[in-house]
Amino acid sequence: MQSWPDREARLADRARAMGELNNRLLGGGRLARFLVWVVTLQLGWGFAGGGLVALEDAIDPLSVIFVFFLVAVGLCVLVPAVYFFARGVRRDREARVRLLRWAALDLDPAGDARLREPVLSAVWLVLSFGLCALGLWVSLAAPAELVGPGLGGYGTVAYLMGAALALWIPGLTGLVKAIGHYRFAVRLIVSEGSEGSEGSRGDRSASSGRPRPE
Repeated sequence: MQSWPDREARLADRARAMGELNNRLLGGGRLARFLVWVVTLQLGWGFAGGGLVALEDAIDPLSVIFVFFLVAVGLCVLVPAVYFFARGVRRDREARVRLLRWAALDLDPAGDARLREPVLSAVWLVLSFGLCALGLWVSLAAPAELVGPGLGGYGTVAYLMGAALALWIPGLTGLVKAIGHYRFAVRLIVSEGSEGSEGSRGDRSASSGRPRPE
């Protein structure tokens, strides 16, 4: 608290830091990277899972070589996608921890109103819910329709389950982020409102000559 010469300087630094952290969590650039890695996950698993499906019909050495080629290409795409997606989740967690620490430093109702980001929060929520819904359909409805006599086999089921998982995990992380930001904004507004009410009661008590209630 003694690092700033006055409260105005502290609030200015707090507003800049929280704005930057909020943009890292919900901004358009973060959303674009999120979608890119979701698509890359699906692309990588599409090659690898396609190799599993093709393995069911591989009857000669050339077909087996082609299957291993598909799996290798899929892993070359899938492994970096998993790494960068996990790194993004880890950075989001670090940014949220810092955001909470800056928020606890002081209260600034006028500046904190800009942190609510209702449109971006709604976009994150809708997209993440859509990913979860699509993953649920793929994991439940698609195997029931494809597996049967003369239809898909175990390779197809494995491919569909992997594709569903690659939808479920990003969808759940996006839902957690959107709901967590909503709860953070609500707590921030409530705490500022209660602080303002206490300040108003204290001013009225001082003006009437009565001591401020504890």
